[in-house]
Amino acid sequence: MSSEAGARDGLFCSIVLPCYNEAGNLPELLAGFAAGIPADMELVLVDNASTDGTAELLRREAPKHPFLRIVSVEVNRGYGAGILSGLAAARGAVLGWAHGDLQYSPADILAAAESLRPLAGGKVFLKGLRSNRSAADVFFTGAMALFASAALGLRLRDINAQPTFFSRELFEGWADPPGDFSLDLFAYADALRRGYQAVRRPVRLAPRPHGSSSWNRGLADRLRLSWRMTGAVLGTRARLRAGRAGA
Repeated sequence: MSSEAGARDGLFCSIVLPCYNEAGNLPELLAGFAAGIPADMELVLVDNASTDGTAELLRREAPKHPFLRIVSVEVNRGYGAGILSGLAAARGAVLGWAHGDLQYSPADILAAAESLRPLAGGKVFLKGLRSNRSAADVFFTGAMALFASAALGLRLRDINAQPTFFSRELFEGWADPPGDFSLDLFAYADALRRGYQAVRRPVRLAPRPHGSSSWNRGLADRLRLSWRMTGAVLGTRARLRAGRAGA
């Protein structure tokens, strides 16, 4: 990881969680982080223009949790845009994100961040590696990774797995990151292009306690996602080429 250069208030790590209509999950999520987050980490929750009372709940809970910072987005411009808003406000030397729907436990996210402490000074990009998934999910994930790897000339695996952690230096080098779901692919590919070592950490993917997936509801949704992923890969390739040209 990078050194403490660029960090603010001596913070080691900032964990960004985008939240869109996650009011049902937030009490358990905050309790999970409160039970284990160290003093040199912060949790940045991004209210991505929720309509279910997420903003009000966060305002009530914030005084109880000194590790919590809230970023409010007035207009939802996408998953990636929400994360980027949180990263821009983050103060840690190490930055990262995960989902706010409790499919990834706070304990697993914190353990992933803690695992980077001995690697201070190195160029490391940490990403989860999901377990206990259905055969269909594994097949589609693998097929998309193979296509992206061939198109980008990089070795990619389980692209959308969480959590994701990296140095502030990597983030500060992004000139035109995507604001949609392809941010995961862009960050992963850009890190490899810039010589970061990819470290994968097995994580257990749990069922959502509240709400449901907006895309993983059957074959038709997976096919639509595959089509969107094709566009995301091509867009990422264009961004990486533009980055090389501007370097």
